[in-house]
Amino acid sequence: MMTDQYIIELIERLTFTEIWNGTERRCQDYNEGVKLLVDTFTEHKKQKTQLFFIGNGGSSAIASHMTADFMKNGGMNTYSLYDNAVTTCMGNDYGYEFIFSRPMEFLLRKGDLVVVISSSGNSANIISAIETARKRQATIITFTGFESDNKAKQMGDVNVYVPCRKYGIVESIHNLILQQIVDLIMERDGVRF
Repeated sequence: MMTDQYIIELIERLTFTEIWNGTERRCQDYNEGVKLLVDTFTEHKKQKTQLFFIGNGGSSAIASHMTADFMKNGGMNTYSLYDNAVTTCMGNDYGYEFIFSRPMEFLLRKGDLVVVISSSGNSANIISAIETARKRQATIITFTGFESDNKAKQMGDVNVYVPCRKYGIVESIHNLILQQIVDLIMERDGVRF
């Protein structure tokens, strides 16, 4: 039997999603948080900095999708770290925990933007990437869930936190918010061809 319980829970978790400016100031509501996100992406678009999306598993699919959407629809300078040869080379030569941080050591410039998508916010390769981004003085946006004290949420400049322990709901909300951001940018700026 079909039930709407899943959708009800998804909407409830979206309602309770927190968006933080750093780690000290939580946005008053969703609209303030979305404005903060749009403003952050817009500033990087104006500066023409590079934009990297990273994640594991389902979050990597979101990262790959957003790499394309923010380039095509958002008109931003996105860069994918998901080339099979690069990913397997980094994993083989340096270890899985460095699959993002090692290429970022070569590619990331001061002022670039790194968007981290991780349900748990505790994966070793995610934390290593954030540490590299910090060293390179990049801006970091985190999208996490599960526990409110996850490591990634404590390290971002802007932090989106979904208070839920279900991968599907956390990932769906991460995807929805990112899609909203790029759609708002596209509606405002139009699509560049």
